[in-house]
Amino acid sequence: MENSFKVSYHKIEIKGINIFYRTAGDNNKQPIILLHGFPSASHMFRDLIPLLKDKFYLIAPDYPGFGQSDSPDRKEFEYSFLNISYIIEDFINILAIQRFALYVFDYGAPIGFYIAMRNPEKITAIISQNGNIYREGLGTKWTAREKYWENPTPELRKSYEIAFAPETIIGQYTEGTDKTLVSPDGYTLDISYMSRPGIDEIQSDFIYDYRNNIKSYPDFQKYIREYQPPLLAVWGKNDVSFIPAGAESFKKDLPKVEIHLIDSGHFALETHSYEIGLLIIDFLERNL
Repeated sequence: MENSFKVSYHKIEIKGINIFYRTAGDNNKQPIILLHGFPSASHMFRDLIPLLKDKFYLIAPDYPGFGQSDSPDRKEFEYSFLNISYIIEDFINILAIQRFALYVFDYGAPIGFYIAMRNPEKITAIISQNGNIYREGLGTKWTAREKYWENPTPELRKSYEIAFAPETIIGQYTEGTDKTLVSPDGYTLDISYMSRPGIDEIQSDFIYDYRNNIKSYPDFQKYIREYQPPLLAVWGKNDVSFIPAGAESFKKDLPKVEIHLIDSGHFALETHSYEIGLLIIDFLERNL
């Protein structure tokens, strides 16, 4: 029980791949699986986990190709969101987590919703923090990317490597929020992760594969419309990637959705982890 009050760090092998994860809290309490986004890893939850660990059991994995998890060769592993969702589903099953809430952010949204569609009986609630599943929630940058998906030339693929550049990563953290509140620790670590050999090609695979997530949006929407999971949409309202219309669109399929727009950008946890933590505690205590 003593260790349940501390954050601990582990690796577990899944299909020959070492998956890193951090965890905290009493495993007899409600589990929450925390799914990170791009270009980050589970370290993005470093401020949120301590706020929630006394009330919930927190588990935050790094996906293959991210953070401290292995990055298998592209010739031997398919870097697609659907494939990552199967790895994370295996991860959840190996840890013997029977029913759980999902925290989905950015890339974590399609991964989480693929898992939820396959396991609706296991999902107790969903917290979506800038985790989009509606076309209305796509910012203007996605128009250019859709043109790339329609005509995926090597030149266009190369051009999108700008997404991994240090200045782009810093911008993802600082745009739309008070820059004086953003610690450089998070984006400095992400810049380091993104600069490792071979990661540019892995991440380019994800950029190209994102087209399949958008094709799956109607399936994600059908899932929530049919199963009506309790859902909290807490959104950095100044995010240019996934705009507030994505949060508001949940109302079409979930009349009881709770929506809170935070005066921050994409990485809202960097500046508003305390506020978001309180919203999660209140929401889950009322809905579980």
